[in-house]
Amino acid sequence: MTSSGEVRLAVPAMPEFLRLARLTAAGLASRLGFTYDEVEDLRIAIDELCFSLVGTRGRPGTIALTYSLLPEGLLVEGTGVFDADTEIQPTLSPLSQQILQAVVDEHELASGEDGPRFRLLKRHSAD
Repeated sequence: MTSSGEVRLAVPAMPEFLRLARLTAAGLASRLGFTYDEVEDLRIAIDELCFSLVGTRGRPGTIALTYSLLPEGLLVEGTGVFDADTEIQPTLSPLSQQILQAVVDEHELASGEDGPRFRLLKRHSAD
Protein backbone atom coordinates (compact mmCIF):
# COMPACT_ATOMS: atom_id res chain seq x y z
CA MET A 1 0.00 0.00 0.00
CA THR A 2 1.37 3.42 -0.85
CA SER A 3 0.29 6.41 1.08
CA SER A 4 1.54 9.86 1.80
CA GLY A 5 0.89 12.43 4.42
CA GLU A 6 2.08 13.64 7.74
CA VAL A 7 1.01 13.10 11.33
CA ARG A 8 2.17 15.35 14.16
CA LEU A 9 2.20 14.47 17.83
CA ALA A 10 3.40 16.38 20.89
CA VAL A 11 3.83 14.52 24.18
CA PRO A 12 5.15 15.59 27.57
CA ALA A 13 8.88 14.87 27.81
CA MET A 14 8.36 12.16 30.42
CA PRO A 15 9.19 8.46 30.00
CA GLU A 16 5.62 7.37 30.75
CA PHE A 17 4.35 9.23 27.66
CA LEU A 18 6.77 7.61 25.20
CA ARG A 19 4.23 4.83 24.75
CA LEU A 20 2.10 7.26 22.73
CA ALA A 21 5.01 7.89 20.35
CA ARG A 22 5.53 4.12 19.91
CA LEU A 23 1.83 3.43 19.39
CA THR A 24 1.52 6.15 16.77
CA ALA A 25 4.54 4.80 14.88
CA ALA A 26 3.20 1.24 15.07
CA GLY A 27 -0.24 2.25 13.82
CA LEU A 28 1.13 4.21 10.89
CA ALA A 29 3.62 1.49 9.97
CA SER A 30 0.84 -1.10 9.98
CA ARG A 31 -1.21 1.13 7.70
CA LEU A 32 1.77 1.33 5.31
CA GLY A 33 1.96 -2.46 5.10
CA PHE A 34 4.97 -3.07 7.34
CA THR A 35 5.40 -6.63 8.58
CA TYR A 36 4.99 -7.44 12.27
CA ASP A 37 8.77 -7.61 12.71
CA GLU A 38 9.26 -4.25 10.95
CA VAL A 39 6.66 -2.65 13.22
CA GLU A 40 8.44 -4.02 16.28
CA ASP A 41 11.79 -2.74 14.96
CA LEU A 42 10.27 0.70 14.53
CA ARG A 43 8.83 0.69 18.06
CA ILE A 44 12.27 -0.17 19.45
CA ALA A 45 13.91 2.64 17.46
CA ILE A 46 11.33 5.23 18.55
CA ASP A 47 11.85 4.21 22.16
CA GLU A 48 15.66 4.46 21.96
CA LEU A 49 15.66 7.87 20.29
CA CYS A 50 12.88 9.44 22.37
CA PHE A 51 14.48 8.16 25.57
CA SER A 52 17.75 9.83 24.55
CA LEU A 53 15.87 13.15 24.67
CA VAL A 54 13.90 12.70 27.91
CA GLY A 55 16.26 10.62 30.05
CA THR A 56 15.17 8.50 33.00
CA ARG A 57 13.39 11.28 34.91
CA GLY A 58 11.94 13.31 32.07
CA ARG A 59 12.36 17.00 31.35
CA PRO A 60 10.17 20.10 31.57
CA GLY A 61 8.67 20.53 28.13
CA THR A 62 7.52 18.32 25.28
CA ILE A 63 8.74 16.15 22.45
CA ALA A 64 7.32 17.20 19.09
CA LEU A 65 7.16 14.31 16.62
CA THR A 66 6.44 14.35 12.91
CA TYR A 67 5.65 11.08 11.15
CA SER A 68 5.93 11.34 7.37
CA LEU A 69 4.30 8.57 5.37
CA LEU A 70 6.44 7.90 2.32
CA PRO A 71 5.97 5.46 -0.56
CA GLU A 72 9.06 3.54 0.61
CA GLY A 73 8.44 3.68 4.35
CA LEU A 74 8.11 5.92 7.39
CA LEU A 75 10.24 8.93 8.33
CA VAL A 76 10.05 10.06 11.96
CA GLU A 77 11.53 13.32 13.21
CA GLY A 78 11.48 14.39 16.83
CA THR A 79 12.53 17.56 18.61
CA GLY A 80 12.83 18.20 22.34
CA VAL A 81 10.98 21.43 23.08
CA PHE A 82 12.26 22.15 26.57
CA ASP A 83 12.26 25.11 28.92
CA ALA A 84 14.86 27.74 28.07
CA ASP A 85 17.12 26.78 30.97
CA THR A 86 17.14 23.08 30.01
CA GLU A 87 20.21 22.31 27.94
CA ILE A 88 21.10 18.76 26.98
CA GLN A 89 23.56 17.15 24.64
CA PRO A 90 21.73 14.06 23.38
CA THR A 91 23.86 10.93 23.19
CA LEU A 92 23.36 7.28 22.45
CA SER A 93 25.17 4.51 24.25
CA PRO A 94 27.18 2.09 22.12
CA LEU A 95 24.44 -0.50 22.70
CA SER A 96 21.73 1.91 21.55
CA GLN A 97 23.79 2.68 18.45
CA GLN A 98 24.03 -1.03 17.64
CA ILE A 99 20.32 -1.53 18.20
CA LEU A 100 19.41 1.37 15.92
CA GLN A 101 21.78 0.19 13.19
CA ALA A 102 20.05 -3.19 13.31
CA VAL A 103 16.42 -2.01 13.30
CA VAL A 104 16.21 1.08 11.04
CA ASP A 105 17.67 2.09 7.71
CA GLU A 106 18.83 5.55 8.79
CA HIS A 107 19.04 7.40 12.09
CA GLU A 108 20.52 10.62 13.40
CA LEU A 109 20.65 12.31 16.80
CA ALA A 110 21.93 15.86 17.15
CA SER A 111 21.61 19.21 18.90
CA GLY A 112 19.67 21.65 16.78
CA GLU A 113 18.90 25.34 17.03
CA ASP A 114 15.45 24.53 18.44
CA GLY A 115 16.73 21.85 20.81
CA PRO A 116 17.89 18.26 20.62
CA ARG A 117 16.46 16.36 17.68
CA PHE A 118 16.41 12.99 16.01
CA ARG A 119 15.50 11.56 12.65
CA LEU A 120 14.91 7.97 11.59
CA LEU A 121 13.85 6.27 8.41
CA LYS A 122 12.41 2.77 8.29
CA ARG A 123 11.77 1.33 4.85
CA HIS A 124 9.30 -1.50 4.45
CA SER A 125 10.36 -4.67 2.71
CA ALA A 126 9.53 -5.11 -0.95
CA ASP A 127 6.43 -7.22 -1.57
